[in-house]
Amino acid sequence: MGAPTAERPSLCRDCLALSEAAAAASGRLRCAACGSPRTIAHPELLALSIAHIDCDAFFAAVEKRDDPSLADKPVIIGGGKRGVVATCCYVARIHGVRSAMPMFKALDACPDAVVIRPDMSKYLAVGRQVRAMMRDLTPLVEPLSIDEAFLDLSGTQRLHGAAPAVTLARFARTIEREIGITVSVGLAPNKFLAKIASDLDKPRGFAVIGAAEAAAFLAERSVGLIPGVGAVAQKRLAQAGITRIGQLARADPARLVAVAGRDGLRLKALAEGRDERRVEPVRETKSVSAETTFERDIAALDALEPILWRLCEKVASRLVADGHAGRSVTLKLKQADFRLRTRTVSGLAPTQLASRLYDAGRRLLVEECDGAAFRLIGIGAGDLADPALADRGDLADRDAPREKSRAEAIAALRGRFGDAAVQRGIVLRGEDRETGREKKRPERGSEKRKPDDQLE
Repeated sequence: MGAPTAERPSLCRDCLALSEAAAAASGRLRCAACGSPRTIAHPELLALSIAHIDCDAFFAAVEKRDDPSLADKPVIIGGGKRGVVATCCYVARIHGVRSAMPMFKALDACPDAVVIRPDMSKYLAVGRQVRAMMRDLTPLVEPLSIDEAFLDLSGTQRLHGAAPAVTLARFARTIEREIGITVSVGLAPNKFLAKIASDLDKPRGFAVIGAAEAAAFLAERSVGLIPGVGAVAQKRLAQAGITRIGQLARADPARLVAVAGRDGLRLKALAEGRDERRVEPVRETKSVSAETTFERDIAALDALEPILWRLCEKVASRLVADGHAGRSVTLKLKQADFRLRTRTVSGLAPTQLASRLYDAGRRLLVEECDGAAFRLIGIGAGDLADPALADRGDLADRDAPREKSRAEAIAALRGRFGDAAVQRGIVLRGEDRETGREKKRPERGSEKRKPDDQLE
């Protein structure tokens, strides 16, 4: 990091020219070949191979790509005054809008914002394009969400005819030209530092953190930067006089174990810039789910049923697309006072059918409709199984194969004529009752992960 000095490899992110860097009078570099200021210089630039790639304001970027009139406008992706911000563009962020902010607060901060309901099918399609292009670089791609992933490009120099840094810069340029969105790249010796680096130069960024500088770079930063150190852990560490990563790195190991338990040694290693985790290309999806927040609180069962059905259809579609079958169903309800209820039924025959998910979810819903008003409902399929086992039926369940054939026929019709081509009558009862905001959240690992079940 810091101002470039002589004898540092320099890479132009526009023309991909490599050279030895020397600081300009202003302290900024320009490419000797094309004059671009988008150059990056670092002593370890050509030696590092672990990257974190993050699409910039992904949902909003896709919407701006598809509607050029939005290019310079603040754009918020979300739904309804009772919903929250799914994401927003950088123009909106200048006004103080942030992801997960309640929509009414976002609109107070940025009243001129253009609010767009999420179009997950469109974002999924773009996300799959980006993911496929990542896998053209290396098979070692570990997705964190629809719009970000770790990559390990070790050993790919001969394949691509260039060092990983050059390959990544070329990738970012290709994404911008061919897909029409931008990405930010973090390059480092390990996953922890690569994730931090990708946030340093957003949007359209490329930042490097080397092994030699890691400890000094981290020293004055908050311990909250470390994965798994949330508010409770920060408070516990602060009581021990540890608020900065440098203090954590210098702490006695035995003392850390006393303060943070078995996690203490992991935290110390990360504080020193060490992270032994490998980039894992296959990670287990634990659940597939969808949820929605209402414009107005709803208490009546007959009003909640159509919403539940539509969510079950979404989950069923994702189970099929992702190659999973569910053996448990979890219902999620958030009351008007924000208290959360979750109920699960397990031991089900593996299924990908919306009707089976709905039957199980409705039984749970009936038990919970006790007069309380709800502001959110969600449904999830868990205990995932091989899809080959789904809905095969047996002597005790002869309807499953017929239901499966019917669902496949409906899916084919919708594929040709649109989702509205075939609808159950129950759907008509619940039109316009919810915002349409949804979340998909398989929980994996210790990183703070965004929804990822759509792609993997």
